[in-house]
Amino acid sequence: MHKQTFYKIFIASILLFFVSTQGYSQEATLTVNQDEKIVQLLSLKKTLEKENKLTDGLTIQLYYGELNQANQILKKYKANYPNWPGSIEYETPNYKVWVGNFATRIEAERAMIEIQKDFPTAFILKPERRK
Repeated sequence: MHKQTFYKIFIASILLFFVSTQGYSQEATLTVNQDEKIVQLLSLKKTLEKENKLTDGLTIQLYYGELNQANQILKKYKANYPNWPGSIEYETPNYKVWVGNFATRIEAERAMIEIQKDFPTAFILKPERRK
């Protein structure tokens, strides 16, 4: 056999192999039966995380003291910084204004640099959650 004929047969064999494997590939249909409440639970989880109620991340404390002052500070904060959630936490006998819910220290520090422009006594903390 000539080299050229052998080469053509070899190439044809390889092409035939790839074409034949393509023809026998499997096809399937996947049906997922999902409870409707899963979507509701995921939405609730997302809301709780935004409100700083689920994770054990870092937060920034703006104030510690009386309720009236805490409300004023939280109102001022929310007017200037809508990107991070804020809340008032009660610890006998005082109220704390906590803002943000940061997964990493670097995120918290970046936010604190911005927040300290209006709240110079702000500091980062890792809150202890009551279980």
